[in-house]
Amino acid sequence: MIENYLLEELVTFSKYGTLAATAEKLMVTQPTVTRGMQKLEDELNVKIFDRQPNHIYLTKTGILAAKEAQKVLNQNRSFIQTIQAYEASHTTIKVGSVAPGPIIMLHSTTDIPDNVVVNDGLLQQSDIIGNLENRSFSAILSDKEIMTDSIESRFIGSEQLSVNLDKFTYLANKNSVKFKELKGMSFIVISDIGIWKQIIQDNIPDAKFLYQEQYDAFQEITQYSNFPYFSTNISKSSDHLPAQDDDRVKIPISDDASKMDFYVSYLKSQKSKVTPLIKLISKTWK
Repeated sequence: MIENYLLEELVTFSKYGTLAATAEKLMVTQPTVTRGMQKLEDELNVKIFDRQPNHIYLTKTGILAAKEAQKVLNQNRSFIQTIQAYEASHTTIKVGSVAPGPIIMLHSTTDIPDNVVVNDGLLQQSDIIGNLENRSFSAILSDKEIMTDSIESRFIGSEQLSVNLDKFTYLANKNSVKFKELKGMSFIVISDIGIWKQIIQDNIPDAKFLYQEQYDAFQEITQYSNFPYFSTNISKSSDHLPAQDDDRVKIPISDDASKMDFYVSYLKSQKSKVTPLIKLISKTWK
């Protein structure tokens, strides 16, 4: 059985082309790489290197060996990840979401069990089924109800979008607004808002969105300017939003597109495991 470190050395040499670069990349000495390459040839019982006075090259067989070595390394990593994910799925409950609101809500829940891990990075809708089936996640919140042979979903609650406007603007006196009434305005927006980004871009005509990567920058700009910003009934618990006395008025947006129903999807085989968490999320959402 050929050891992984020999395959790593071969793949790295194939990529960087010299023993010195291979040694530097793998953080070992060049003689160590040289001995490893010789050992690999001995174990394969074929010549995979063409050794010249000032250089060493891969033979055609060596090139093939490097490609196959990469496949073996990938398979080994996949094997490890699959086993680790399976074990983790029985000891922890990892939760993800396609939008930030549910993540904010989960982080604000004080009685969430210790074995629940909330993933802060937003997921893509297209990745939900795969992430559940390979047990990377135990439960995922999204705006789609997913029902397959192995996966089911439960309705959790709705997220309602609002706009926070300067209290001295005429729209701030209304009970609600339409997207079209926000035409041509400039908004300060956190970049990572998931599926809400497409909704505001598609529905507000001629608007400008000043996206901010950092929450600190978002807070500072909202504090020292009168740019409107968006929030929801779920994001209200976020400590990244400006203080309630910041001279803005929260106005609900009344279009159908401003309301998003959320479902939690999970493997049917893990229903009993995630049910207590689902009940907690439903209770907190309300």
